[in-house]
Amino acid sequence: MNDAAPAGDLAGRTIVMSGGSRGIGLAILITAARHGANCVLLAKTAEPDPRLPGTIHTAVEQIESAGGRAVAVVGDVRKIEDVERAVNVATSSFGGIDIVINNASALNTQGTEDVTPKRFDLMQSINSRGTFMLTRACLDALKRSDDGQILTLSPPLNLDPGWMGAFPPYMLSKYGMSLLTLGWASEFAEHGIRANCLWPQTTIATAAVKNLLGGGPAISQARHPQIVADAAVSILTDPERPTAQTFLDEEVLVRAGINEFSHYGGGADPAVDLFVGTR
Repeated sequence: MNDAAPAGDLAGRTIVMSGGSRGIGLAILITAARHGANCVLLAKTAEPDPRLPGTIHTAVEQIESAGGRAVAVVGDVRKIEDVERAVNVATSSFGGIDIVINNASALNTQGTEDVTPKRFDLMQSINSRGTFMLTRACLDALKRSDDGQILTLSPPLNLDPGWMGAFPPYMLSKYGMSLLTLGWASEFAEHGIRANCLWPQTTIATAAVKNLLGGGPAISQARHPQIVADAAVSILTDPERPTAQTFLDEEVLVRAGINEFSHYGGGADPAVDLFVGTR
């Protein structure tokens, strides 16, 4: 698969990501590593899980095999001590932080009556609160970077009634991520920090899609995580330095001159992702 940015554009840049042991997050870090990035992963999966591929340690191996440098921080984005430890590891290992990627997320597409208070709290604490916690902890380092960036994997604010009413608890947690990110673009503009959101146009072949959104048939209509990875690297290396945007991966790649997506899989008619278009 083709990368969307020329090699070297992230050389020496340090990324701190929540999650990243697998799926979209790992694809982004591997692609960034090919461009010379340093990567710090804050993730929980230290031991193999039969339901999920890979661990934080195998992720580090793959990132380093791609040409980057990586450090695993086993921890939980919901815990301030773990978040602060990840920041300290990044600054001590690589001298600073240039990019924070809010990737960790909990998916639950049940309706209001079926989501228990415990599951509601889990979604909000990982999604919106985790995004807040990690970004806040990285701010001092981002201010010292000559091109500090925040990239959050969250959707455009689509107020179509079909999406608003489909699964309000999950919608709240994901839109919270987007609203925080757009707010930071304004709040920290004077410090040169840019903040954008990125979301897939189609479903992506991840464990979450397989386990929660339809198994094998859902995967057959889903694209490879590489499409989001290529879009992410394109945003992070865009010479126009965009900020305060909620991008879809396809539109990012079109801006970068890529108009053919069949090599990313998903068949002739990939399934449109959540919060995209009308429902």
